[in-house]
Amino acid sequence: MTFLVKHFSELSTIELYKLLQLREAIFIIEQNCIYQDIDDKDLHSYHVMAFDDNILVALTRLVPPKISYDEYASIGRVATHIDYRGKGTGRKIMEKSLEQCELLFPGYNIKISAQSYLIPFYESLQFEKWGSEYLEDGLPHHAMIRHSLQFGKH
Repeated sequence: MTFLVKHFSELSTIELYKLLQLREAIFIIEQNCIYQDIDDKDLHSYHVMAFDDNILVALTRLVPPKISYDEYASIGRVATHIDYRGKGTGRKIMEKSLEQCELLFPGYNIKISAQSYLIPFYESLQFEKWGSEYLEDGLPHHAMIRHSLQFGKH
């Protein structure tokens, strides 16, 4: 598995196409959610992509502070290709994403909006539940926060 981390402005057209294709397959088709996937947050974000040969098998979006949350960096659009689930791919992309957040946004805690059924997975990555469960795009979610490993701002 090969990882690429690129700011939106660095993505090739093929990488952008594959990224949007995987997000659509999972979030819109598989989860049957109609929502605005392409938002302005992509323009400011870094995209972590995991490839197996030329197949995009997992991705995340690393959102800088002051875009989704004023006081937090964020990881969103976490997606793993259906054929690569249950094989540790999701953990690998999240570990790479956490490492990159520490490098790109030092000292910032990370806040995510996790689908509720994935709470144990995110807790295993040192995220803690914050607040009450809520619906996002018709699916139960929970805010979760992971404290920065560095001494910092937040």
